[in-house]
Amino acid sequence: VPAVPPGGWHLSPCRVSSVLNRDGKQFGKQHMFDASEETCWNSDQGTCQWVTLDFPSTVKVSQLQVQFQGGFSSRLCTLEAGCRAGKELVKISHLYPEDSNAMQISFALEGTVLDKLKITFESSTDFFGRIVVYHLGVLGEKL
Repeated sequence: VPAVPPGGWHLSPCRVSSVLNRDGKQFGKQHMFDASEETCWNSDQGTCQWVTLDFPSTVKVSQLQVQFQGGFSSRLCTLEAGCRAGKELVKISHLYPEDSNAMQISFALEGTVLDKLKITFESSTDFFGRIVVYHLGVLGEKL
């Protein structure tokens, strides 16, 4: 199954709740997808940080991959999916990631058809609510 980068094979809009010190160059959302172990998205402080991925066409998802920085991971992630612009997102799953540096793979989305995915990091292991993500990947196929 080919990897579907955010937006499929064309870069699509990705939005995040915040960026540490508003320093997008050093801590921006693009670093979740650059396959570098040296860069990351680092949220600012506060509860309920989130990431949304808007795919240019409908995709069937097989898994979600995320790699946090230990000490800055989420205890609970809520996944919401949507199809067709203008429709409200629907909660589809909860994930309970480990507080570690390891790549974590979830099959909670297996077979889900969507064109928009929102991942809400409900609570952080960091006292100030910061989230650090080195890698975020969605595997599946374009429909």
